[in-house]
Amino acid sequence: MARTELAVAATTPAKAPPPHFVLVPFVAQGHIIPLVDLARLLAERGARATVVTTPLNVSRQRGAAEHAARAGLPLEFVSLPFPPPGSGLPQDCQNADMVADNYQFLPFFFALPELAGPFDAYLRSLPPPRRPSCVISDWCCPWTSAAARRLGVPWLFFHGPSCFFSLCDLQAANHGLHDLIVAAGDDDEKHAVPGVPVPVTVTKATVPGFFSHPLTLELRDEAMAAMRAADGVVVNTFNDLEAQFLACYEEALGKPVWALGPLSLCNKDAEATASRGEVSGAAAQQAITAWLDGHAAGSVVYASFGSIARKLPKQLFEVGHGLEDSGVPFVWVVKESEAAAPEVAEWLAALEARVAGRGLVVRGWAPQLAVLSHRAVGGFVTHCGWNSMLEAIAHGMPVATWPHFADQFFNEQLAVDVLGVGVRVGAAAPVMIFDDETVPVKRGDVARAVTALMGGGEEADERRRKAKEYGEKARKAMEEGGSSYENLARLIQSFTQSEAKEY
Repeated sequence: MARTELAVAATTPAKAPPPHFVLVPFVAQGHIIPLVDLARLLAERGARATVVTTPLNVSRQRGAAEHAARAGLPLEFVSLPFPPPGSGLPQDCQNADMVADNYQFLPFFFALPELAGPFDAYLRSLPPPRRPSCVISDWCCPWTSAAARRLGVPWLFFHGPSCFFSLCDLQAANHGLHDLIVAAGDDDEKHAVPGVPVPVTVTKATVPGFFSHPLTLELRDEAMAAMRAADGVVVNTFNDLEAQFLACYEEALGKPVWALGPLSLCNKDAEATASRGEVSGAAAQQAITAWLDGHAAGSVVYASFGSIARKLPKQLFEVGHGLEDSGVPFVWVVKESEAAAPEVAEWLAALEARVAGRGLVVRGWAPQLAVLSHRAVGGFVTHCGWNSMLEAIAHGMPVATWPHFADQFFNEQLAVDVLGVGVRVGAAAPVMIFDDETVPVKRGDVARAVTALMGGGEEADERRRKAKEYGEKARKAMEEGGSSYENLARLIQSFTQSEAKEY
């Protein structure tokens, strides 16, 4: 284990050391980034915060680390060795976006609990003034719970999706919905999710839950058991967005729920937004910003599908043709792994030549917050990962929704049917992490959705109006006196230790 300390609190009261929050994200960008944002917010409010992850992910967060150090924040990163010997994983496979194919995911998931021993050793190594006051762990990392319990440290879980999804997932488990669907036998039959304040129906393919693969059910059971034994939950949302679902979730869970988002709004300056999630984002920002500066306000659509799901060439070509056929200026993020094949590289070059000046293809990582906050961007084609959805909402941005798996179909329903800020691309069933060759979404679907999103008319104007209204409410929630600001104050106060603990 290696500790990289970034900053140390200037003063520590002798009788009341600042509370120390240890945060453990699941090792995927969509899980790491919001917990790093939370760690920064905790540090800005006077608590000590430590993010525990793998060496590769510590390196990727160098920009956030340096920013915190310059600000004098009591924030540090700790790396634990991964992957473990005998896992069969390459040594650089320390993040879900490094998984090479669908068959590598099971070994990856089953190797993660091997971090429990090093994590326990890290907690025990802390001297009394730095003893953890609370562990906040991703729902997908239940192996942290036992270590915290052994040391008498309160354990909260962080659920990264929308509260709407979290409520549906909990109620599906409480009412045995998974077993009912399996017993029904009809893959297309629709089933109602009970205990949710709005109508929700699912099929076998879209039933809520992580670790839904038959071979990962044991991991799901462990996560659900840890959740039920937790001291509470932290969610990345805000009261004015999901009030009805927050209230129902807290009641169904029987534990305190702290809504602290949108966490992304802690990134207030250009440097923070450019390097958030990947230190190399700063270089990309300059080129993207220069291109966007040449376009009218609200005229450009941004298309990005998260850090994990990778599109094979046939589906990738449909996305590009759809953006081209829409006639709308666009910024499209294509992963380096997607663009690596010679036929894809050649096709992308031809596309760029055809849409020169109207379309920008970004290969690799894009500084999403910087793009969404640019005046020229007026819409977002998204995979409906909650980070992306909430970042769009926080910036008053309507969305075209293309869910891929897990919570994303529920986030789509929230955006389109409940909040009224989205239009569906038309994806009807989940795909694997690597898209197969069936090409479920055609270029016409993409062009239609982009045209509807970016065009005029009463429906489009109403989506933009609602998105802008939620964006204003999001900013108010994070400001002093706002609901998320006050919730964070209560969280810190709840775990402020009066004296150091001895293990």
